[in-house]
Amino acid sequence: MEWVFCFFIVKAIFRVIAFLLLLVTFHSCGTQKNLSNTNFQVLTYAGSALGIRIEEHDNHALFLEAATWLGTPYLVGGATRSGVDCSGLTMTIYARIYNKQLHRRSVEQYEKDAQLKGRRQLQQGDLVFFRTANSGEQCGHVGIFLKDDKFIHAGSRGVVVESLESSYWQQFWLAGGCVR
Repeated sequence: MEWVFCFFIVKAIFRVIAFLLLLVTFHSCGTQKNLSNTNFQVLTYAGSALGIRIEEHDNHALFLEAATWLGTPYLVGGATRSGVDCSGLTMTIYARIYNKQLHRRSVEQYEKDAQLKGRRQLQQGDLVFFRTANSGEQCGHVGIFLKDDKFIHAGSRGVVVESLESSYWQQFWLAGGCVR
């Protein structure tokens, strides 16, 4: 009789433990859902700000970081959210997202940091290089490719996202490149 009583006690304790484990699991799932919803909302906002649709397989860290730079004023030699130039933007984003150190000037990023490729081979996070009216055939401007022919860069209007399809950027296109 004692043995049967102990069996029922152990069985009851097991059920209580199983119930508590299920409770914790469901609570964790609820927390995870809220976290996922928060991440989804933040990504949706970032995508809207950048003018792109962010999908599951995209480079979320890049897009979230890029969105935080939008509207930062242009400042020659700048590399902070108080003011940034084109190479300062690429240098800072690459350090934060990829833990890679780029050279400071766009021409050095073009010549020393990038393995060059054509426009059709661009992938998210690749650098995009342009000539400018003042640079002649040399690289005078750099940005970061996002997706769908959109790139982020710091120009005279501050940090903005523009299309590689625009006639302005097509006339100054030099190359794209992944960082070595």
